[in-house]
Amino acid sequence: MDYQEKPHKRRVRYAGTHPRNYQEKYKELQPEKYADTIEKVIRKGGTPAGMHISIMVKEILDFLQIRPGQTGLDATLGYGGHTLEMLKRLESQGHIYALDIDPIESEKTRERLEKLGFGEEILTVKLLNFANADQVLVESGKFDFVLADLGVSSMQIDNPDRGFSYKIDGPLDLRMNPQKGSSAAERLKKCTRDEFMGMLVENADEPYAEEIADTVEAWKKRGKDILTTTDLKMAIEKALEFLPAGDRKEAVKKSCQRTFQALRIDVNSEFEVLYEFLEKLPDILSPGGRAAILTFHSGEDRLVKKSFKEFYNAGIYSEISRDVIRPSKEECIRNSRARSTKMRWAIRA
Repeated sequence: MDYQEKPHKRRVRYAGTHPRNYQEKYKELQPEKYADTIEKVIRKGGTPAGMHISIMVKEILDFLQIRPGQTGLDATLGYGGHTLEMLKRLESQGHIYALDIDPIESEKTRERLEKLGFGEEILTVKLLNFANADQVLVESGKFDFVLADLGVSSMQIDNPDRGFSYKIDGPLDLRMNPQKGSSAAERLKKCTRDEFMGMLVENADEPYAEEIADTVEAWKKRGKDILTTTDLKMAIEKALEFLPAGDRKEAVKKSCQRTFQALRIDVNSEFEVLYEFLEKLPDILSPGGRAAILTFHSGEDRLVKKSFKEFYNAGIYSEISRDVIRPSKEECIRNSRARSTKMRWAIRA
């Protein structure tokens, strides 16, 4: 029999001991094969590529008080770390519905949880924005517990193709669902100078909003569109050139973080989505049902605090958290991405 044998293709070797290229991190991206590597990364306070370390798991479980036979909702599935721990508490009795608008990561998570023994008999994953959580009620009935983790998953941040991080070059996308809507690059192209400046102030409290907006506008007038994460970082560096050299590096880093945050919030309509979810939350909870929400910046926390207080004063919630709950010092050392986390909770009357 005549056939042409395919040449064996060797796996790309690490360039040194710590590859910077996301695609070369085959050990971190295959946690089931390289557990020792994953453990080393986590022990050093890092998050392995393609993974997400769930935040405040103990505090969430202590509050939700999940019992076998209950029905729950993870409004933001992500990597599924919180979902996994909640599923364990059900002890094979009950059901969890999980929502996510990321078609790429949600399918990976569903498959991962199924391999761990949590199939469709106890877990239903829906490609749905959590603002539309009420649409699940026809199938699920009201929920005994609800969790919403509003943070961006580390898998999205680490993947350069998604454009969530200024640290890695990639297309300036920032969409939670890259198959719908306009990317951040397209948004910036159409954005006026004043609109962009307002976005930076409202969504991220950016102190150099005017300088950054002026620079971006000047680049656009010269025909230089901002299409990649590096383009935007360079524009911010240019805008902050007036700062003293000793202060500039840290200022650029923080302004990059805030600018990317502001654009991400705008592109995904995050405040509007959160407001709609908070308005519907009492109606999807059973009497005595418990809801916990993790936020990651002051704008989100203000919305949650205000909503919980208004519904409590109206007698719709029987109890709410009086003070914000923060992750422990030990958790913040172990996972640096936990530092900005705030948790609030409410119990349905």
